[in-house]
Amino acid sequence: MSSDVRLDFARYARIGLEEAVFCDSKTPDQIAATLGEAALHNARLLLTRLSAEKLDALSSASGAAIDYCPISRTGFFCEPRPIEQRGDVVIVAAGTSDLPVAREAWRTLRYYGHEATSITDIGVAGLWRLTDRIDEIRAYPIIIVVAGMDAAIASVLGGLAGGAIICAPTSVGYGAAERGRTALNAILTSCAPGLVACNIDNGYGAACAALRLLGAANRLGAPKLARFSGAGMTSRPPEVVEEGDF
Repeated sequence: MSSDVRLDFARYARIGLEEAVFCDSKTPDQIAATLGEAALHNARLLLTRLSAEKLDALSSASGAAIDYCPISRTGFFCEPRPIEQRGDVVIVAAGTSDLPVAREAWRTLRYYGHEATSITDIGVAGLWRLTDRIDEIRAYPIIIVVAGMDAAIASVLGGLAGGAIICAPTSVGYGAAERGRTALNAILTSCAPGLVACNIDNGYGAACAALRLLGAANRLGAPKLARFSGAGMTSRPPEVVEEGDF
């Protein structure tokens, strides 16, 4: 077993989130060593930025043990957790080009037994697409917004929905978008108060922020997070709706 692999098996007990394995800069041999270490401890692993090429380079036994999603490039090295919670998180993707990041957030939540609702292609260039769904979005206490280019939808939702808004800027866009820097700066300078920004293309981080909020609510003994619609309360959102490539 590689001496380079030192997994943090106690992380879940400390913070409620397990260690995830970022595969983008790892070789197939390093990934295989990590999987072997996890197997020795009967541990679960969430793999992020795992390319199809690196997955194919693993042994047939290791590859078969991974539940892989090519859109998000995520893998579950484990049996999926049963769904324990739904109806608290909605993931809003401005465009279909933002789907890989949105799907990474969805898969991270699913890894932990949370099934989020997914709404795609409602960017503000066709504002009617957002206004048609705004009442539904308002019903969720946690909203993950995934958007590139100018990320204008984050500010719009920040002025219309009262839930916690976690933003994941994406690297989608032409030259002046600067691979996500323009979207990130737009979110950071938004006049809509209380928006939280994650790193560019970091759907995993956005999902973990949502999980921390859910964990804090559980520790406070809240039976359910409050659901806001403007200044008033709304009923529970409908059952999970999956759209597009989710």
